[in-house]
Amino acid sequence: MMSGAKKQAANIDVRMFEDVPILRRKWQAALRPGEDLARYEDVMLGGLGRLADHMMLLKRDHGAFAVSRTGRYAQKWLGDEGWDVPMEALPPDCATALTEAAGNAIANSRPYLATAHSMRDGMMRTYDVLALPTFSRWGGTLVGAYVNQRGAQYNLLDAIFSTTDDGVIALSTIRDATSSPFDFQIVHHKQAAEKLLNVAERSLQRQRLSTSDHPLGSEAVIAQLKAAVSKNEGYQFEIESDDRSLRLGVTVFADIVSVVISDVTPLKRREASFRLLFDSNPIPMWVLDLETMAFLKVNDAAVQHYGYPRKTFLQMKAHEIWPKDEWASYTCALRNIDKTGQSDRHWRHVKADGGEICVLTYGRRLMVDKREGYLVAVADITERRKAEARIAHMANHDGLTNLANRALHQARLRDALQTSHALGERVAVLCIDLDLFKSVNDSFGHPTGDRLLKEVADRLRSQMRGNDLAARLGGDEFAVMRAADTSPVDASDCAARLISALSAPYEIDGNQIVIGASIGIALSPGDGTSDEELMRNADMALYRAKDDGRGVYRFFEREMDRQAQQRREMESDLRRALANGEFELHYQPVVDIASDTISGFEALLRWRHPDKGMISPAEFIPVAEDIGLIGPLGEWVLREGCNEAVNWPSEVRIAVNLSPVQFRGRNLVQIVISALANSGLPPKRLELEITESVFLAETEANIAILHQLRELGVSISLDDFGTGYSSLSYLRRFPFDKIKIDRSFVKDLAKRTDCVAIVRAISGLGRSLNITTTAEGVETTDQLDWLRAEGCNEVQGFLFSAARPAAEIEQLLLRFGARESRAA
Repeated sequence: MMSGAKKQAANIDVRMFEDVPILRRKWQAALRPGEDLARYEDVMLGGLGRLADHMMLLKRDHGAFAVSRTGRYAQKWLGDEGWDVPMEALPPDCATALTEAAGNAIANSRPYLATAHSMRDGMMRTYDVLALPTFSRWGGTLVGAYVNQRGAQYNLLDAIFSTTDDGVIALSTIRDATSSPFDFQIVHHKQAAEKLLNVAERSLQRQRLSTSDHPLGSEAVIAQLKAAVSKNEGYQFEIESDDRSLRLGVTVFADIVSVVISDVTPLKRREASFRLLFDSNPIPMWVLDLETMAFLKVNDAAVQHYGYPRKTFLQMKAHEIWPKDEWASYTCALRNIDKTGQSDRHWRHVKADGGEICVLTYGRRLMVDKREGYLVAVADITERRKAEARIAHMANHDGLTNLANRALHQARLRDALQTSHALGERVAVLCIDLDLFKSVNDSFGHPTGDRLLKEVADRLRSQMRGNDLAARLGGDEFAVMRAADTSPVDASDCAARLISALSAPYEIDGNQIVIGASIGIALSPGDGTSDEELMRNADMALYRAKDDGRGVYRFFEREMDRQAQQRREMESDLRRALANGEFELHYQPVVDIASDTISGFEALLRWRHPDKGMISPAEFIPVAEDIGLIGPLGEWVLREGCNEAVNWPSEVRIAVNLSPVQFRGRNLVQIVISALANSGLPPKRLELEITESVFLAETEANIAILHQLRELGVSISLDDFGTGYSSLSYLRRFPFDKIKIDRSFVKDLAKRTDCVAIVRAISGLGRSLNITTTAEGVETTDQLDWLRAEGCNEVQGFLFSAARPAAEIEQLLLRFGARESRAA
């Protein structure tokens, strides 16, 4: 049968073995598709039941963990009921296990099970620690940690002394008529007592000492026991039995007397056992003199681990294995260790070769050769501390380049700004973006790109001075912080050096690779007093550098902030504009030169802002493309244009512009089919205009889409012809129905012969390929005459009409119809 305590421990073990799989399954079930970590609220909020008492919540700040919240069981294990407790404030055994579990869980994005060995009040307990990494919708990574004891507790050092053959006998006092003790009866005994007294098994039970024939029945022993009971005090005395000397330890509890029997042989056995557990133990151990701190005994493991010869070791004192800078603090700490000899601190020890190790010590006070001393067992945790340091390093450094990561950069920048503010100095931040890096990845592959990033990091390190810090923020984005008092000239010189260093050719796998760098600079306090503001402004300066041609550096200017604010406002307004019906289409007529009639209209998007009035498409179209709104906006234009065009005369077409972004969605053909079907507009009346930028990426896929559109019966026009890099090759690869001559050639047609030559060439090309040519931006009759003379088919521009709302289309058609009638 199991005792109540054993049953309870067994139940705890069973529950613990069930708890870990349950929590693992709960974490896995909470993991959503496409996400690396389960969400905090799905794992930790609700549904934990009794497990909540065993849970802790860990958060990480600047690479270090802190225990934020704890359940009751966890509080007992930690010995701390507080909130937001840093790791260094916890017992080292708890902190080490939690750091190991949480660090590995985050690094692997998976639950991690660690083991903690905790020494409390001389008792060794083993705990399982399961870390569950999660992310919170409030930002940051949170780790839920479960802790529970595994198995029964035990006292390691007591085990050394438990190998004893001592016998224990409990005696009941028998008194006479005068109430004086005159005899004793055995009421309980340990089996070892029978062997020590050399009597038959079970013969001692209920035996009176005066009638016994063993050494306890002698008159001398009974007299000693009577005296002890009469005085109600315990003491020790020895008796002789055969060839053995027995020591009797007497303790009196009223009329109950406890006698502990020891002999020389068991003592010698215990000493032999101690030597076995001490000398042969693989754990380094020693005995220190409490007064002098001299080494009295050292085992083989200590001699081997520390490298001192045994003779030398036994001539040393404890402080000689301490670093000199710790002598005073360690001496004080050792004096203050309680009687159990337990220490919860990490100790630095020096080995014979001068190398340092980090250890935890477990000990107890004991008597050695009639001197009080410490028995100490040593656990070397140097490698564990190195692992913890590696995890901390990983949390603060980029895995590819080993540069500081964004978290460390931001933390160091905050510290530098605080210091510089107090001293009245300036801090500079340089945001760096590599030019042409994407081309390297596309041309040579990502492994080559990674090696290039490593070499970039090496060159950045070589340019750092003093307290400068180089960091990789992600991708091909880097940053440099100059913490010393930095002037604009210093920052400018640094940026020039960096651009020069990073732009020099790289030799990778036999290939010479050339890239460049653009840099944005911000200096505190003028450009910002917080790390977020300074980084944001340096980033804005970086974008200005890239817009100005790349390979240059630019300082932040307040005008950039104003423009950025305007940009943010436009982004916000654009997101609401489509839902609020603020967009409208205007239509500019396309005129057939030969018949002087309107052959179609180009649909042009307009934004009527409720507060700012009409906003130019040149301002909002690029923003819409950047924020991903051009897709739904382009679909709206297509549907709205088709719905309007179906009301026009059957020979009048509508032209709709397509953005290159719309081709990326791969559903453009379906959108066109839907717009035609819903409106009832015949496909031959729809003309889709594209620019050469459609062919700059995913050329084959985009050409395939154009062929599908043309098979529907839709016409395809190439807009802004002649302004790109390879227009002629595009004409060869796809049979366009129309090419539109850019307004830049039409503008100076009557003044510049080169413009005439270009228009003549394009018109001739159109006739040869049977492609209609349309000239844009026609504003004067002279321009019209030139275009007619050069054989251009169609024109559009302010000479005929600006883009007009849908309500005015009928009037335009009537006006051109009247012109046609007069001409006839």
